[in-house]
Amino acid sequence: MTNNKNTLNIPEARGAMDQFKMEAAREVGVNLKQGYNGDLSSREAGSVGGQMVKKMIEAYEKSL
Repeated sequence: MTNNKNTLNIPEARGAMDQFKMEAAREVGVNLKQGYNGDLSSREAGSVGGQMVKKMIEAYEKSL
C-alpha cells in the first residue's frame, strides 16, 4: 500500500506547480530535471522548497 501525501487539492494545478518548482530551483541554482530528482542532496531539495515557500509568502503579503 502506497501512502503518498504529496497530492494536490486541485489536480489540474499540477502543471503550474511543476513550473513554479522549476522556477524556484533556477533562482537558487539547483539543476532540476523533469521527472525523478532523487539524486539531489537534502540541502538542494530543501533550498528549492524554501524558495517556494518564500515566494508564496511574498505573494500572500502582496495580496493583503
